[in-house]
Amino acid sequence: MSTLDPASTPESIESRSFAIIDAEIPEPRPFRGPAWQVARRLIHTTGDPGILSDLRLPDDAVAAGAAALRRGCTVFTDTEMARCGMTPRRLAPLGVRVETLMAQPGVAERAGNAGITRARAGVLSIAPRLSGAIVAIGNAPTALLALLELLDAGTPPPALIIGMPVGFVNAAESKELLHARPYPHLTLLGRKGGSPLAAAAVNALAVLAERHGT
Repeated sequence: MSTLDPASTPESIESRSFAIIDAEIPEPRPFRGPAWQVARRLIHTTGDPGILSDLRLPDDAVAAGAAALRRGCTVFTDTEMARCGMTPRRLAPLGVRVETLMAQPGVAERAGNAGITRARAGVLSIAPRLSGAIVAIGNAPTALLALLELLDAGTPPPALIIGMPVGFVNAAESKELLHARPYPHLTLLGRKGGSPLAAAAVNALAVLAERHGT
């Protein structure tokens, strides 16, 4: 019979969880320093160390994301679930604003008139505001594909793309396309992903940004 862990506060549970992950994935790890802190939080969010081999977390992209948050950038995300998962107590002191693509003005009308998804319409609506922002996509491959099309056509890129769409249709393919591009990005290859992972990546970067500023 297993013994229940006496940890009871959110902080103690998180700390114990990270210690378990560190113990189960000993050195040498595929990521070090800040990139490992991001990877560890993503593993913690999924409860699945198996995602480690499919994570792509370049050091320069991690640094770019943390720096953008320190500057008080806007974070655009594709779902309300992801927005709600991004911790205000970490983002608010940095001056970071989180906006969902679906909530952009005129998105429903634009999608209906053009016969496209609202996620795609949302990306098109933020094109003039991409530079210096973070775009975190956890659900909609159409949003990621639309973003890549904009950037390939010459739209100034965001500071960081977090590409974590989940599913069986275009999710893996869109992330492969992202990973083949030169734009700073963090991603989880394959079908796995989701809004909780997109939010967790932003939260991990916020912790790094907060620590750098103290």
